[in-house]
Amino acid sequence: MARTLSTKATLWCLCAASAVLLSIPWLVPHTGLLSLVALVPLLLAEYIAQGAGVKRFWIWHYSTFVVWNALTTFWVCNATVGGGIFAVLANSLQMSLVFGLFRLSRKRLGGVVPYVFLAVAWIAWERWYLTSAEISWPWLVLGNAFATSVGDIQWYSVTGTLGGSLWIWCANLGIFGLLTSLGSGCWQSWNGKARAAALSALGLVLLGPLLCSGIMYHTYEERSERTVEVVIGQPNLDPYKKFESMSQAQQTDVLLRLLADSLKTAPADLLLAPETFTFDVILNDIPSSPTWQRFHSFLQDYPGTDLLFGAATNEIFFTSSPPGLLSYPYGQGWRVPHNSALMLSSDGRTEVFHKSKLVVGTELTPYPKVFVPLDNWLAGKFNGGRPMMARDSGQDEISLLHLSDGTPLGCAVCYESVYGEYCSGYASRGAGFLAVITNDSWWGNTPGYRQHLSYSSLRAIELRRDIARCGNSGISCFIDQRGRILQQGPWWKEATLRGTVNVNTRQSFFTRHGDIAGRVCTLVFLLLLALLTVRCLLPKK
Repeated sequence: MARTLSTKATLWCLCAASAVLLSIPWLVPHTGLLSLVALVPLLLAEYIAQGAGVKRFWIWHYSTFVVWNALTTFWVCNATVGGGIFAVLANSLQMSLVFGLFRLSRKRLGGVVPYVFLAVAWIAWERWYLTSAEISWPWLVLGNAFATSVGDIQWYSVTGTLGGSLWIWCANLGIFGLLTSLGSGCWQSWNGKARAAALSALGLVLLGPLLCSGIMYHTYEERSERTVEVVIGQPNLDPYKKFESMSQAQQTDVLLRLLADSLKTAPADLLLAPETFTFDVILNDIPSSPTWQRFHSFLQDYPGTDLLFGAATNEIFFTSSPPGLLSYPYGQGWRVPHNSALMLSSDGRTEVFHKSKLVVGTELTPYPKVFVPLDNWLAGKFNGGRPMMARDSGQDEISLLHLSDGTPLGCAVCYESVYGEYCSGYASRGAGFLAVITNDSWWGNTPGYRQHLSYSSLRAIELRRDIARCGNSGISCFIDQRGRILQQGPWWKEATLRGTVNVNTRQSFFTRHGDIAGRVCTLVFLLLLALLTVRCLLPKK
């Protein structure tokens, strides 16, 4: 009995160690290298549990993932308590299912194959999250652990973020393999050449990417085909009191005052305002928007200057039947809502881009054929007929926005900046730099807005593009092609930033070829899954 209690206590300690080590890179800047050992305690716990015949080990590994998710993404509850709890429990469950599949493979596949299966299965799941999942929450993709350690990951311009996930798994499995070899006595049975080869391979896995990144970091030269002068306006409007404390006209006054003060010193090519700055844009008649009219009038004093701003827009349809599942009743017709970015020039030219990567619940109703009818029923029963889930509609494909001089740029709206291969679509279509507009105020002063900021650095490295980032309450900043934050504004204060961004249309390897690491791991996973399926179907000998 005492031995059983001691074993379980050891398992809890190891799992707690993994949960903490996994969390630190998301909470403490420049600690990404800890992720190279963070999974080792969990792997050791599983190894001990297997050897000791401990049952229901899923309790331990699920608890590990719950603690990791809770420590790093608890701030989602500031915006939606139910959504935050669901995100923690559901994301942890998916991680736990991957780990459970690995444990099944340990019973059917021998040697190191189950550990290879674990690594590629995890990365295949991350890739599915980043590309295909209807309900997608890739915040804790392992490769994101290095978001504040940009000097270590310059090779993301080749592999993308999932290359970092692969590095983390290779390092953790290598260290775990060394420790278990020492503990089981296998190490003593190896000859000198085998030991040297094992240590050399582990050293190459740990240090090789760092050496490559260091060389790339110090030899990379920022490319500039031309420059664009950008002014970022950070109006710092509390989203929870957006229309209680001041009207839209007063909010527009705040933003235009900030921009005008900056333009007194020097002209600018582009002015940036945050996501969902206004709610009065009807796409069928954009010039009727009072905010658009104010912006257009303001730009008359600054010819050659463009303004990019976010808006919650609506498209109106006066038809007897709804134009689609996501439409809402609107008077005698219907409206289709969007989270949009609008580029406005002084001559009135207006380009529109609709956010595609939408946040489940607050913007997106997933699987609309299933959930819209259910939402309509719940709304009629409990919410006075008002739908309980948002139904924004996004674009089917990425499109670019253009300055008055024709310079193309990509605009990632908030959550879209988390998706590397998606953002590569801007660069592959010719964007010379990226703008990110966001409103992270919903989360309060928590790690959430800092994590979101750091992910823009990953996109800068992957695409080798300068980024101008505008947040409603912060943190607004300028990021160069090596992912370095060159200047940034304060949190929760009014501010303006002025900076020069370089236009670069040369495509990085990642832009040209996409997520090769994720695709290869997915292929290997499918092959090993087929092998595991066959082994499970065959009778045991």
